[in-house]
Amino acid sequence: MIRLKDVEMEYDNGTRAIQGITLSIEDGEFVFLVGPSGSGKSTIIKLLTGEVEPSAGRIMINGFSVSNIRDRQIPMMRRTLGVIFQDFRLIEKKTVYDNLAFVMRAVGAKNKEIRERIPYVLELVDLAEKANRYPTELSGGEQQRVAIARALVNNPATIIADEPTGNLDPERSLELMSLLVKINELGTTVVVVTHEKSLVDRFGKRVVTIDAGHVINDGVGRYVGGHIHG
Repeated sequence: MIRLKDVEMEYDNGTRAIQGITLSIEDGEFVFLVGPSGSGKSTIIKLLTGEVEPSAGRIMINGFSVSNIRDRQIPMMRRTLGVIFQDFRLIEKKTVYDNLAFVMRAVGAKNKEIRERIPYVLELVDLAEKANRYPTELSGGEQQRVAIARALVNNPATIIADEPTGNLDPERSLELMSLLVKINELGTTVVVVTHEKSLVDRFGKRVVTIDAGHVINDGVGRYVGGHIHG
């Protein structure tokens, strides 16, 4: 569950990126976050992942209050989130398997847990045969699926995907979004930041439109030119 209440974000240079946003995302929802460049989408992702703190307002993520979280609770909160980046951010000198194991060890997972979890997640993203390959030996679409597997491997309550199809062709983009829908249907909350209207239109999910730091539309339907059409 994600709750933003009267959230504002002003950067040190005076830019008011977020201006009084109130927004709720329930457990198990699939939400597209859309809007023009500079609308505040990226800032919302940074707020949700704890990269920056709001200037005002409250943010609750999976039972944690971001505004007054203790330092020792931050790793616990981040463990409930899986983040997928546009540029993959895989470790090139590690195999697919070792990229995932690295993330699991970072949160204290035992070797037995790692051996059991990684094959399951690779099977889910259709990469079971590529466990011993290196990222440079994979296509862009396969690398992005490794990034999804990495986001999933610690069994987070919520997946946040920041322009996950930005480096992929339309066919791979559709495959990737279908995979995220499948993950959502297994019970994980999914939030996707994108500017690709054709993908948003195709899936008929909830669409939250941000512009100039405000929520200007929130509903189920299509995203066309800044407005939702049900």
